[in-house]
Amino acid sequence: MSNKISDNSDENIKKDFSDLLDTFDKENKEKSFEALLESYGSEVNDDIQVGDKIRGEIIHIGRDTVFINTGSKIDGAVEKMELLDENGDFPYQNDDYLELYVVSISESEIILSKALSGIGGLNQLMDAYQNKIPVEGKVLDQCKGGFNVEVMLRRAFCPISQMDLKYVENPDEYTGKTYKFFITLFEENGRNIVVSRRKFLDKDLEEERNKFLSDLKVGSQMQGTVTNLKEYGVFIELFPGIEGMAHISELSWSRVKHPNEILKRNDTVDVIVLNLEKVEGKNIPKISLSAKQASEDPWSSIEKKFNPGDKVTGNVTRCMKFGAFVEISPGIEGLVHISEMSYVKRIINTEDVVKPGDSIPVMIKEIDKEGKKISLSIKDAEGDPWVEFTGINSTGSILPGIIEKKEKFGYFITLAPGITGLLPKSRINNSSDSSSIEKLKEGDSITILIEELKPNERKITLAPADSLDGGNWKKFANDSDNSVGSLGEILQNAMNSKKTS
Repeated sequence: MSNKISDNSDENIKKDFSDLLDTFDKENKEKSFEALLESYGSEVNDDIQVGDKIRGEIIHIGRDTVFINTGSKIDGAVEKMELLDENGDFPYQNDDYLELYVVSISESEIILSKALSGIGGLNQLMDAYQNKIPVEGKVLDQCKGGFNVEVMLRRAFCPISQMDLKYVENPDEYTGKTYKFFITLFEENGRNIVVSRRKFLDKDLEEERNKFLSDLKVGSQMQGTVTNLKEYGVFIELFPGIEGMAHISELSWSRVKHPNEILKRNDTVDVIVLNLEKVEGKNIPKISLSAKQASEDPWSSIEKKFNPGDKVTGNVTRCMKFGAFVEISPGIEGLVHISEMSYVKRIINTEDVVKPGDSIPVMIKEIDKEGKKISLSIKDAEGDPWVEFTGINSTGSILPGIIEKKEKFGYFITLAPGITGLLPKSRINNSSDSSSIEKLKEGDSITILIEELKPNERKITLAPADSLDGGNWKKFANDSDNSVGSLGEILQNAMNSKKTS
């Protein structure tokens, strides 16, 4: 409104009011004006006060003024210009309902408004402050602790915490825009004015908020908007001015190190209310939420996805002394025990094999749906080297090896990755070239003979290659599955060994 009620406005209202009376006279020739006023409704409200927000029906649209049924014996009037939309059009018609504030009351009229605006005097600002009538203000710029706001050509201050119901993350979004405010402080004859948009929004949404809170129960499922992220969880707005918090453990069925791994501000999420805790002195409870419980627990249908013996790819989430945890599907995590990490070598430290974040193949060994546990194996996924070794070697095979370790009772010889055999000291002593073998060091190569192979026990007894001398090759030839070509190599090696001796 440009003025509270200007002289020109008075004349317009009187003319529109006269038009309204003419309409009444035409439609109600047999009724007096007093009777017509009484006929607006059997229930009237004579307790209307300045500052009240009322909902009334449009009963007449004049050239400059719109008349509203206030529910009392006196109709309300609001300037038509104030109701125009962004395009300058008047979007209402008779019988539509409007929500407006009572700006002033006299014996003959009730002046209504969406909010005080335009050029106004100190008396109007004082009225707005005392009667809690909203005023329109334009956000001019930012200042220390808040914003400078222009209200009726006067400068006011809005603290940053009072600009919105939610946390103000980007103050630039508000600069240059016009909002409705309540005046919360009016001092020094208007030189110190503090306003709050938050209080206006609070009051404007009070009825809807109370209804929302009355319907809110443990187990309620709804959508919310992420407003803030902390290391321990996420704050989610369920209704303007009403937030809940989802602890980091309730964000996902998968393990989450920090909420920003899966969410960001303004994201929309489905949540379930876990708990409502009353807070002394406040009508809004402390609300605990869960995002993960708003979706199906992946363990409930695990048998449809995985079975023992399946080979899958997963991501390492944690490494412990006893093994590594691997997520094979969102929310499905299993353990690779340290004993299941390698056939090839003995593992002391799990991070010598895998590290968090690694993508690795694993084989499912066992599933415990009730306990939500899965046993996994890296070594089974990679394959047992004994299977391949025994497929191409047998008793009597001669092949090269590397001395892994020398002990008093014999030498441990590496024959292939993960395959180690023992060359006993007694076999070395019986060799025709024992002195040469004893001079070898750890890491040196040596040609040896498989004397005994026990794959089920994962044991191999070895002998020097010249052990075939003296006809011993027939023993190994009878026990061996070697081909004729391999047997020929054995004979040739035996002959060569005999010549050197």
